[in-house]
Amino acid sequence: MYPLKFKPIFKTVVWGGEKIAPFKGIETDQKHIGESWELSGVSGNESVVAEGPLAGKTIAELVREYKGALIGEKVYAATGDEFPLLIKFIDAKSDLSIQVHPNDELAAVRHNGSKGKTEMWYVVAADPGAHLLAGLKEAITPEEYARRVANDTITDVLADHPVKAGDVFFLPAGRIHAICGGCFIAEIQQTSDITYRIYDYGRLGLDGKPRQLHTELAKDAIDYKVYPEYRTDYQPVKNKEVEVVSCKYFTTSVYQLDAPVAKDLSGIDSFMVVMCVAGSGSLSCHSERSEESLPLRQGETVLIPASATGVTFTPSAEGLTLVTSYIK
Repeated sequence: MYPLKFKPIFKTVVWGGEKIAPFKGIETDQKHIGESWELSGVSGNESVVAEGPLAGKTIAELVREYKGALIGEKVYAATGDEFPLLIKFIDAKSDLSIQVHPNDELAAVRHNGSKGKTEMWYVVAADPGAHLLAGLKEAITPEEYARRVANDTITDVLADHPVKAGDVFFLPAGRIHAICGGCFIAEIQQTSDITYRIYDYGRLGLDGKPRQLHTELAKDAIDYKVYPEYRTDYQPVKNKEVEVVSCKYFTTSVYQLDAPVAKDLSGIDSFMVVMCVAGSGSLSCHSERSEESLPLRQGETVLIPASATGVTFTPSAEGLTLVTSYIK
């Protein structure tokens, strides 16, 4: 197999902006694009291969056909025919709703065997003064949580974080969070579209009606523990892989390149997703039988199959910043 690019799936939402299409170099008449689903196995929103001999095939069809050769034998044994990650770019012109996601156990019971949602954010860009919400800054009980939602004071107990490009936040299932206006985010998460909307500032949806809240469902899903730090601390190193998040659902690294860097994939029994978040260059994917190269530019996402034994990232003169994810 060879590295694959997919057609983006644009989502129009009430809080969406106008940055995604220019970022990806795409012309579109759609307004308020809040999300570009780069790689999705979510039923009804399955990504389609954009080019090459497999153009037109969905990610679900590819997983069923190639199984472990595409996503890894160990990964396929654990997740079956469902591609296990959902990859997005998110442009928040205004604040998103405050929300939380259930863990696997709760989601399975409540949502017909579905998976929960653990996710992470990499801040691609941020307007001056941009911030986001992640975690609690003071302890509350489930009962106080419900009262604060009802009397519009829930934001008073949430940790508020100023952000800049390159910041990383890990969001395990159960952590209250919200992307706020002015943030442009790369999001890596479990393949799940289960979201409990806790609070939405009394905002109306695109249909002019109040957006549904899931106050009671969220009550049992929230992790009420206060943690000392919610931002992921890491130090970028030029022309080196820097691992920023590692959990059972994904391992994510950041590359900031002005020279070629090779990554040995022979010991990784997993696919790798590569998101180009800045700059341009190329990607050369090696396997036992062949080598395939692709140009790479800001806004593109590439799926490297598990059958690859290595990859080389080569930046152009402007440099190249990548966010990569695989499953250990």
